[in-house]
Amino acid sequence: MTLSSIPLFLGGLLFTLTSFATTQNIAFNHFSYEGKDDIFKAPLSQGEYQNPILAGFFPDPSIVRVDEDYYLVNSSFSYFPGVPIFHSKDLVHWESLGYILVSPKQLPLKNQQVSRGIYAPTLRYHKGVFYLITTLVDVRGNFIVTATDPAGPWSDPIELPEVNGIDPDIFFDDDGRVYITHNDAPIGEPLYSGHRAIWQWEFDLKAKKIIKDSGRLIVNGGADIKQKPVWIEGPHIYKINGWYYLLCAEGGTSLDHSQVVFRTRNLKDAFVPYDGNPILTQRDLNSDRANPIAATGHADLVQTKEGEWWAVFLGTRPYDKKYFNTGRETFLLPVSWKNEWPVILEKGKSIPYRATAPATAKRTTNNAPTTGNFVWHDNFDNPKLNSEWNILGNLEGDWYQLNPETKSLQLTPTANRLSGLSQPAFIGRRQQHMHFDAKAELQLPTSEHVSAGIAAFQNEAAHYYFGAELKDGKYLLFIEKTTKNSSEIITSLSFGKNAFDKNIVLGMEGNAGKIDFYYYSKIGKRVNVLKNADAKILSTEVAGGFVGTYLGVHTRIE
Repeated sequence: MTLSSIPLFLGGLLFTLTSFATTQNIAFNHFSYEGKDDIFKAPLSQGEYQNPILAGFFPDPSIVRVDEDYYLVNSSFSYFPGVPIFHSKDLVHWESLGYILVSPKQLPLKNQQVSRGIYAPTLRYHKGVFYLITTLVDVRGNFIVTATDPAGPWSDPIELPEVNGIDPDIFFDDDGRVYITHNDAPIGEPLYSGHRAIWQWEFDLKAKKIIKDSGRLIVNGGADIKQKPVWIEGPHIYKINGWYYLLCAEGGTSLDHSQVVFRTRNLKDAFVPYDGNPILTQRDLNSDRANPIAATGHADLVQTKEGEWWAVFLGTRPYDKKYFNTGRETFLLPVSWKNEWPVILEKGKSIPYRATAPATAKRTTNNAPTTGNFVWHDNFDNPKLNSEWNILGNLEGDWYQLNPETKSLQLTPTANRLSGLSQPAFIGRRQQHMHFDAKAELQLPTSEHVSAGIAAFQNEAAHYYFGAELKDGKYLLFIEKTTKNSSEIITSLSFGKNAFDKNIVLGMEGNAGKIDFYYYSKIGKRVNVLKNADAKILSTEVAGGFVGTYLGVHTRIE
């Protein structure tokens, strides 16, 4: 065993770690992902854009414009680095700037379930400074970080102990006063299950503190409390033409999700709900419609430099009416105004997959695809880990390294499994399509009691692991299925050591609610190990929580 210093990059952040070199390291030489959704196959017409604009697990979008540049962030829950940030010139094509929360001090995550962590960030810009306000549930609560460059570095957290609940917003009024608005419990006992409220506080920007005793309830329950609305959340405040508008999500994150709006002339006065609420929902449409987009809400508004108003919001693309594995995705629609009220989509209309693009003067160039069908691959020949990759929680130890010399990603097996809360040796990227093919080339284990392979991971109690293991002098390929009720090997094949060369290619192919697992033989022939396994266990409907499926590489000590 030799001691060496190894540079490691995660989300563009450099760590220098001390590594104990061992013979157990597993080299991954290549990973590829291909999307194959029918809805994306036809080419876009001139002047059209594709919904979703960010496919896969990119929920709770928040957006801000600075001159001709647009910046967008999403929730990241317990994945690290935290809060992905994107840049665009046209609202349609988005390039990754990396992540906002890139250190354990900014984002302490340890032994948390996947659907905890970072909830619903809001991104704003004021007098040369970017502000990101969000919630770290279970650990810190609500806090702010700032930066003068959206690509970072971002500051240490400014904690807000007076602000409880989730989904904070920060609003800069034109009189210099600053307000934080958020979801929290109502006054007294809730009147029904899901009864929540929207609260507002004044914030001292210079002192970086909440002004004492400034908190007040501004919405109780939702747009119409007589209807017992549930889960009013995701508030955003805007001042437009003398009106203060309050935009909120309502109805919960499933099929009843919607967007509602309120307004007032003075923040000291009551907010009045729009009598045409909701201004966005798909809950009233036939669930049997073709290629549905559902569960829409959690919107944020932006005005282009050319004067158009647009909304980004989350939605899902279910199959079999209610199942989706891709998580909640980011969509884009134009905003119309009716009697000085914003409307994102008229009642009874389906969200279009393709529509006329914003009339921006400039276009984003050199961006990696974030929607439509595409092929993505990583040869691990870059000293920085590609921004598509994430790990679960903060980096604990030095179980992974990039080796530019051998063009490989080296993973050191640990005893931690995907089914536990201790950090597994797992690096994944989002499943962004209902139909996909993903595969990795990896070094076969050279020591017994070590496995390595690929995984389709939704949470600790919902995943598949397709691994290779050297056992009793033979190679074993196995598929492990984990659900809320059990974790078991459902298929295994045994091979002599000469059946493979040093490396093997393992793959998985998804088809909505089914998933196939395969490998490539020594002569390059695809061989199916298991076909039509149940992929619904990876759906939010079955697995629960708020995230989407990740596809990636994993190794462990058996």
